[in-house]
Amino acid sequence: MLSQEQTEALFKVLDESTTILQTALKTSYLDAFIETGDNLLNGRVQVEDGKPDEQTAAKLTTLYQGADWQKMTAETVRRAVQLAMLKAIRVDDIQANHQLTPDTIAYIMGYLVTRLEKGKKHLSVLDLTVGTGNLLTAVLSQLKEVVAGDISAYGVDNDDTLLAIAQTSSDLQQLPVELIHQDALERLLVPASDLIVADLPIGYYPIDDNAANFETHAKSGHSFVHHLLLEQAVNQLNPGGVGVFLVPTQLFQTDEAKGLLKWAAQNAYLQGLLNLPSELFMNANAQKAILILQKPGAGAKQVEQVMLGEFPSFKNQSAFQKFVAEIVQWEEQNLLTNRS
Repeated sequence: MLSQEQTEALFKVLDESTTILQTALKTSYLDAFIETGDNLLNGRVQVEDGKPDEQTAAKLTTLYQGADWQKMTAETVRRAVQLAMLKAIRVDDIQANHQLTPDTIAYIMGYLVTRLEKGKKHLSVLDLTVGTGNLLTAVLSQLKEVVAGDISAYGVDNDDTLLAIAQTSSDLQQLPVELIHQDALERLLVPASDLIVADLPIGYYPIDDNAANFETHAKSGHSFVHHLLLEQAVNQLNPGGVGVFLVPTQLFQTDEAKGLLKWAAQNAYLQGLLNLPSELFMNANAQKAILILQKPGAGAKQVEQVMLGEFPSFKNQSAFQKFVAEIVQWEEQNLLTNRS
């Protein structure tokens, strides 16, 4: 069976069983999905207080028997989980900051990262805002192809429902990921990392006392959570480590950006800022960019030519491929030479 057919077949099982459980347990689609994931992983339907009833449990068992997920690639499983999450966004009306990183963006970030980490003997990877785990697992699947040794992966989030989905997703993909339920701006309960990826939430951080511990905090009022998370990420990197972040295109153009720029100039090497195609976003204000920061130390240095630019439209394949080739050449001439 082709990978796309396998993805669709697995999604059909996930969606049908989730919908059945949603009705039987009178719960949200997301919670029912977590339950169906547990059932799949445990190889049996969990029944509590007579729910689901025998007839429903038998129907679910038959459905699960048709899902041969253990023999599927991680990518195939991840895409099926992603389809279920896209349905959950519609059914449960999930807020924007809780939505998953689109595949196209996850793939581009993963591609940039694989160029940097190719041939590494060991790699520790952290997603500071892991959510449902779509970005982290997409990146891990790509890294597995190029990293010679073992990869330690960690994810942090303060939403236990999203973490439960990330756990289900990574377990079904058979990717070992350690997930930690905590505020990513508190003292982190994970080891320092060689690589950090994150689709940063946009907005204000409500705990001003904690924000005051960061150089990037606002002089008055609440601080931008994405500013604080960038500082936290660089602090958490090993010397010479790289952070690849999804950020607002206007990151350095707001009134609050002065403090962020001052901090970055003293604590990190800003190596690249690549705007994603505007067609991926509903309006100009929602447009995102990929930011590459590197922590000083271990031979790392500021590149002479910061990689700035905008990806051309995906519809223009030749222009897009040419731009990607330019990024690859820039990485080889700049970033790779200061990480060897």
